[in-house]
Amino acid sequence: MMDGSSRLPEWLAGEGRALAITTFHSGRLILVGLGAEGRLRAQFRRIPRCQGLWSDGQTLWIGGEQHLWRFDNSLPDGADGPGGADRLYEARQCFATGDVDIHDIAAGPDGRPVFVNTAYSCLAEPGPEGGFRPVWQPPFITELKAEDRCHLNGLALGPDGRPAFVTAFARTDAMEGWREHRLTGGMVIDVASGETVCAGLSMPHSPRLRGGRLWVLNSGTGELGTVDRAAGRFEPVCFCPGYVRGLSFIGKWAVIGLSRPRQGNSTFAGLPLDDRLAAKGVGPRCGIAIVDTETGTMAHALTIHSGIDELYDVTVLPGVRRPEALNPPIPATAPTIHSGPGSNSGTTAEQESKA
Repeated sequence: MMDGSSRLPEWLAGEGRALAITTFHSGRLILVGLGAEGRLRAQFRRIPRCQGLWSDGQTLWIGGEQHLWRFDNSLPDGADGPGGADRLYEARQCFATGDVDIHDIAAGPDGRPVFVNTAYSCLAEPGPEGGFRPVWQPPFITELKAEDRCHLNGLALGPDGRPAFVTAFARTDAMEGWREHRLTGGMVIDVASGETVCAGLSMPHSPRLRGGRLWVLNSGTGELGTVDRAAGRFEPVCFCPGYVRGLSFIGKWAVIGLSRPRQGNSTFAGLPLDDRLAAKGVGPRCGIAIVDTETGTMAHALTIHSGIDELYDVTVLPGVRRPEALNPPIPATAPTIHSGPGSNSGTTAEQESKA
């Protein structure tokens, strides 16, 4: 069950956009738009362990349990689908990457996707015959093994459409070594130089370049902020009541995913977020926060009350009113590493509900 703050439908209508959300453990793609009489409308589609998400409104790239999916809009311009949908996303391409724990995804000007391969601690592209091709790894990662050595997770493209910045939980080079440093070991890394531009973060996610500023979510503290690259300092802009992960922008608005930390899971135990929530007298929420970046005000919200506790990513669908998608088939595969030009170290180369 979900609901929105009183002016959220008005905001969606006025800005002329919808939202796409991935839900991680519950394996759902959620498309949020407007239905009859301007009410919120949500469609759910099953994609096992879906995390990374990217869209330009016509195409969706989605990372799943063992696959990287491309969905394309099948409706002609100005046409409506069944039920009044103005976008109907259908799976048109599937890359069998294997279980590589795809996190952030981005597509450059040529439309080719690059994704964060968290299991192998690198950035990668889909392999020509399945698997993946590494294109960059942090300079402190000495081997590409499925050991999640630093929990590389977030990716920001630069103005040229190439990978510019990434986030990781720690500067570690052993299997899940980041777990020992999750509270303050987080970092933002410059892809071109391999240098750390900001350290001391708590489980950071979702770096994004916007308006000449580098934005990042300091998930363990529940904060959206910017990075002062000259000083190497994180500057908070807004606190949100949840584990923040997933970030998209439209104009002055930041659209942020909120999750409830996993209960009884040591990864989320003792985070600074706990003290912040207690001080404000609230519990963690799952849903979406829409923040005015000029004032740091949380102006609108979408709250998921039950059934889903964790979101991974969120993206704005510009020019979309009522999106829908078809469920994809889910084949199986195993990861294979492909070498070739561009591989390097340290440089870049079913169910529907209404709310």
